[in-house]
Amino acid sequence: MSQFWKNNSLSIVLFTLLIILSIGSLFLGVIDISLSELLSSPEQLELLAISRFPRLMAILMAGSGLAVAGLIMQNLCANKFVSPSTAATIQSAQLGILIAMLFLPSSTLMERAYFAFGFAMIGTWIFVSFVQRVQLKDMILVPLVGIMFGNIISGITAFIAFRYDMNQALASFLVGHFSTVIRGHYEIVYMVAPLVLLACYFARHFNIVGMGRNFSHNLGVNYSLFLLIGLSLAAMITASVVVVVGTISYIGLIVPNLVTIYKGDNLRNTILDTALAGALFVLICDLIGRVVIAPYELPIELISGCVGSVIFISLIFYRIRGSKAPALATIKKLLSSPPSSSCPCPDSISQSSVEQSSYKVESQHEQKNKHEHEHQLIHDAAASKHEPFMAKQRESLGSNKSSTLSSRKLTTEL
Repeated sequence: MSQFWKNNSLSIVLFTLLIILSIGSLFLGVIDISLSELLSSPEQLELLAISRFPRLMAILMAGSGLAVAGLIMQNLCANKFVSPSTAATIQSAQLGILIAMLFLPSSTLMERAYFAFGFAMIGTWIFVSFVQRVQLKDMILVPLVGIMFGNIISGITAFIAFRYDMNQALASFLVGHFSTVIRGHYEIVYMVAPLVLLACYFARHFNIVGMGRNFSHNLGVNYSLFLLIGLSLAAMITASVVVVVGTISYIGLIVPNLVTIYKGDNLRNTILDTALAGALFVLICDLIGRVVIAPYELPIELISGCVGSVIFISLIFYRIRGSKAPALATIKKLLSSPPSSSCPCPDSISQSSVEQSSYKVESQHEQKNKHEHEHQLIHDAAASKHEPFMAKQRESLGSNKSSTLSSRKLTTEL
């Protein structure tokens, strides 16, 4: 029992909080709904069925879908700051919706969704293909490139909307809100559920693809195929949310980071908790927006933007500080240790030697984490009958580990 709680404590806590807040969301609004009069009042039942329940389901689907889409993109791009909002996916979906309204003025919600799907997939693929051609894949540089690319698409969208006098029609898709969600005009968001289930099914393959093309080839996984599947799932989830509720920022960026900090980078272990955390985060932001200036309400985009920006900045400092911590600890140890008789400079340590030691320790730390992740993926591959590749991969990992240990010993002696 203790082992079960240890492995699933986060899921149980998130699910419990989600159930409690969901029930509270059904009874929160301009018109009061009491539990005692609910069964005897047809008006309250109608209000619950037409507005409150559709709104709640749209919140849960949007939050869980955007969080899972961000988790998939971060895993496939091997960068913790890639998400639908920083990879031009949301901006591409907005452009697709505008094109649908321009050429098909009487288009239905499903027809606009088709355009949003197509443009979101194209925009995401352009971003990923550009990132794969860049040799310097810095943790901060990659999302900055995506933000600049998204601004270019947003500029094109704004120009078309201004040129054809469609700014007012486009405004509803630029700011996310749930105030217009009613029965009959939100059902397309239910497409998030099967897409998330497909992501769970391919989670092991996405783990392997995230390790790189060569690693995927050694384990017999088609790198290009599963990269296409993963990015397409993320783009379709994002487009289905944007069509119904508009743009919601930071959900796919901060929620996967917070969950992986607690549970690790294995996609199979984190995808359920990420979906629950995303739905809970959006639900809390929606409740805040409905309470702050009641009986009026603030758009969900405003609340998530304010809260998400603070968490995003904190995550940047956390990631940077976490990568430098082992190097700083070793430098302090070197400076505090007594000088060796064989050292040519007994009274001081040169700046270049400190930098070299810092670089070596950072490399060892990264290699150690990479080896642990590779061993886990090789174990998963063995369960799927990839035995022909196992001997070669174990031999390669053994040689890399021995070289890492020798390098660590050399650094200690220095």
